[in-house]
Amino acid sequence: MTKLSTKHLLGIKDLTSEDIRLILNTADNFKDVINRQIKKVPSLRDITIANLFFENSTRTKLSFELAEKRLSADVVNFASSSSSVKKGETLIDTVNNILAMKVDLVVMRHPNPGAAVFLSKHIDAKIINAGDGAHEHPTQALLDAFSIQEKLGEIKGKRVVIVGDILHSRVALSNIFCLQKLGAEVMVCGPTTLLPKYIGSLGVKIEHNLRKALEWCDVANMLRIQLERQEIKYFPSLREYTMLYGLDKNLLDSLSKKIVIMHPGPINRGVEITSDVADSDQSIILEQVENGVAVRMAVLFLLAGRN
Repeated sequence: MTKLSTKHLLGIKDLTSEDIRLILNTADNFKDVINRQIKKVPSLRDITIANLFFENSTRTKLSFELAEKRLSADVVNFASSSSSVKKGETLIDTVNNILAMKVDLVVMRHPNPGAAVFLSKHIDAKIINAGDGAHEHPTQALLDAFSIQEKLGEIKGKRVVIVGDILHSRVALSNIFCLQKLGAEVMVCGPTTLLPKYIGSLGVKIEHNLRKALEWCDVANMLRIQLERQEIKYFPSLREYTMLYGLDKNLLDSLSKKIVIMHPGPINRGVEITSDVADSDQSIILEQVENGVAVRMAVLFLLAGRN
């Protein structure tokens, strides 16, 4: 297969396992490119991409921008904090104004779940969802899968636990869909208040004891506590959360086997993981960041239809 079965990347839910493998294989080729001395390829010359970020983002925005520039695309950046959205302009108005500038692809992050789907129904450009509320974050799940595959050789049959604030995490949902489509077993671990009620219907295992979860898994993906999305308190204190669900070096070293540690960033060091775990040889957090550029290059390239 050399073509995606979908016109947009709105969520992992819409991709087939063949789509995901095609993206990972294409990312593999682009990883070679970004490790060369000359890191640019002319693959998306004459393609114009608009980055629309209605929510603050540093890593995802930089990663997409770098991917676009490595592919020689023309890039338009838009941040809602400094735009007419503040003056009451609607999402459709904003996008139509940008499309009037003849944009081919739109990368969008938005605080409302479903914003990317809504947009895809109203405009002609191809849409990449860079995160919509607590719904999905497909490119993060793809780069996480790519990083696991690179580290362990394959994903099928591997056991992955996602630990922490599942309720507010778009990373968790996209990761669950992606890993299951690639044949991995998935477990979620966290306090009951941070696990959504529907989580059991997704075919994942549920565990509230961190040590048991870590003994079960091959890979632990430690999520950040998303305090900015929490209107009420879901646990007594950060200190108590860290005592029950924080991963430190003592716990990691006491396990009966070596496991791989991941984190989608940004890290609250000392809350979900300590610095000595984040910087240990079992952590692939920096590899995730590097792989993010290659995976986003692959997605942009395949959606632009230049393959």
